[in-house]
Amino acid sequence: MSKPSNEVQSDPTGAEDLRLEKPDSALRKGWTTGACATAATKAALTALLTGEFPDPVSITLPRGETPAFALAIEGMDGESAYAGIVKDAGDDPDVTHGATVVAKVRRTNPGSGIVFAAGDGVGLVTKAGLPIPPGQAAINPVPRQMMTAEVEALCVAHGVASDVEITISVPGGNLLAEKTWNPRLGIVGGISILGTTGIVHPFSCAAWIHSIHRGIDVARAEGLTHVLGATGSTSERSAQAFHQLPDGALLDMGDFAGGLLKYLRAHPVPRLTLAGGFAKMAKLAQGALDLHSSRSQIDNSYFLSLPCSENLDQDIRDRVQAANTALEVLEIMTEVGRDIASFVAVSARSNAIAVLRDAPIEVDVIVIDRKGNILAHAV
Repeated sequence: MSKPSNEVQSDPTGAEDLRLEKPDSALRKGWTTGACATAATKAALTALLTGEFPDPVSITLPRGETPAFALAIEGMDGESAYAGIVKDAGDDPDVTHGATVVAKVRRTNPGSGIVFAAGDGVGLVTKAGLPIPPGQAAINPVPRQMMTAEVEALCVAHGVASDVEITISVPGGNLLAEKTWNPRLGIVGGISILGTTGIVHPFSCAAWIHSIHRGIDVARAEGLTHVLGATGSTSERSAQAFHQLPDGALLDMGDFAGGLLKYLRAHPVPRLTLAGGFAKMAKLAQGALDLHSSRSQIDNSYFLSLPCSENLDQDIRDRVQAANTALEVLEIMTEVGRDIASFVAVSARSNAIAVLRDAPIEVDVIVIDRKGNILAHAV
């Protein structure tokens, strides 16, 4: 699949963003590695507690959906049980599509709680700046929460303590990881177990940008005067609550800031709010209009050029320059009392206004942390 350009801005309608052919039919959704790991964990623990594997096995996703997964492998091994599910990413070109996600569970000592471990093909975190600290299995927070909820519910139902070790494996995951950003991010030995909703939404650049445009058209037709473009569900919820916006004002911008801004340039709405995490807004602040990790990168030198970096001790400057992620930069600057998020918000707003040119649109930018807290607001 070719990539939408961030550089060509000659077409005031933004039509250059639609050069990719629109699919003839709706793209099929799939399941995240986190959802597969959760279903495999539930199946394995059920077998450990009852002697029988549920097949298919149903789980509850963060938004309440209850999909069922067929087991690809299952087995008992003394005091442990394991189950595996083949990941179906739907029509998304996901590198882990077709991989088998295996969960092995065993009861542990009283009081040990739920412990996560990385098996074959699942990475270990070795650098700071990621949502999981160094030394831990690269199983992200939401998948951990999903597995924890299923384990606790099962243990309560069977009257036992939830002292369980969960080892997640993805055979061949070490080779799959070479096609991802994991090695650069300091995740070694395999892939990450990811997902915030449990569902993989198919990634078609043209279809997504087309839906953004249609969202703007609908908002204008309904007479809405304020719309919101957010990079993800967490930032969308926080910004919507902050401004008390109706659902119809929400534009599913994702990574396509350019697609949204250039279409609004020709089809303006009086007010636009852009919201996103620190890393995504830092990319916009640096001039990127496609915020996806594979198509735009953060230059740490930019952070050191901001006024909030003036008079920093050299060791702090060195840490910022060597930081593994934007999150790590934010943590370093927060540690020394520098409000870098506000400067990023201001720069992101300036770049958005530059793309909008003379369109009669008021713009504000909100920077949000991973928990949905507002770090900065530029008006």
